[in-house]
Amino acid sequence: MLAMKLVSPPAAPPMGVTMAKKCGSLSALADKTGGGGRTGTGFPSFLPKEVEKIKDPFSRTLAQRIERLPVQIGSSESCIMSSVVKPLIQSETNPVVLLHCFDSSCLEWRCTYPLLEEAGLEAWAIDVLGWGFCDLETLPPCNVASKRYHLYQLWRSYIKKPMILVGPSLGAAIAIDFAVNYPEAVEKLVLINASVYAEGTGDLAKLPRIVAYALVSLLKSIPLRLYANILAFNGISLATSLDWTNVKQKALLICGEDDQIIRYKQVVRLHCELQDAIMRKLPDCGHLPHVEKPRSVAKLIADFSRADCC
Repeated sequence: MLAMKLVSPPAAPPMGVTMAKKCGSLSALADKTGGGGRTGTGFPSFLPKEVEKIKDPFSRTLAQRIERLPVQIGSSESCIMSSVVKPLIQSETNPVVLLHCFDSSCLEWRCTYPLLEEAGLEAWAIDVLGWGFCDLETLPPCNVASKRYHLYQLWRSYIKKPMILVGPSLGAAIAIDFAVNYPEAVEKLVLINASVYAEGTGDLAKLPRIVAYALVSLLKSIPLRLYANILAFNGISLATSLDWTNVKQKALLICGEDDQIIRYKQVVRLHCELQDAIMRKLPDCGHLPHVEKPRSVAKLIADFSRADCC
């Protein structure tokens, strides 16, 4: 069993972090501003007005549950209001925390989230800093280090238990990076069509090196940073070239049989390079199994989260 250090001191915030609001007491501020006000149709007032036009019932239901929690990422007086869907239940098993794809939001989980709750899991859906519906009015840094530290502070303030961290596509790279830097916060990993190799970026692999580095600077995303790294160290395995692939947590890899973005051989490669991983392939499924096959994905996550619990 992974050793847990729940009382370890918080890491220092990344350089240059600025804050959105005065924090004071996090719990008091969460009670006061978490809902952010509601519209007549039940949606949080901080969501774009276009949300009212959504017809999909699963999207509407999950959107109505989004709230903002104050997350302290610097001085004791300041925080960023961060968008999440909180669990309705507390489970005996460790919580499942759902990340999302690049430049997306927690609404990706609109179909799978209710099934996880139906299975009795304590599920959180979290918007990664810089994406989704977090309050970015003061333009805080949203680079890799800031995303990682923001997630850690949210976990430390509200979740407080080792989690089963779930990352689809580019979110899988964020999950791996987080697990290596904060192993006490992660019990297990679920990586869905994980985008962590240069070959998985399709035509990006054909770009000149200077263009690749420009993209890294612009987007600050782990997979593009990884892509540039592999360009510089061509032929070296992922585990050799990047320390953060040396994850010790158990991992479940889920891949869609018909994924046109991440090649199956890349999933197999990741399976081989992770220390303790199992792999499951979903037939008739593309790049977003949690959207296309929510019932199958929910069952895989539920079974994996409960394994070794007895």
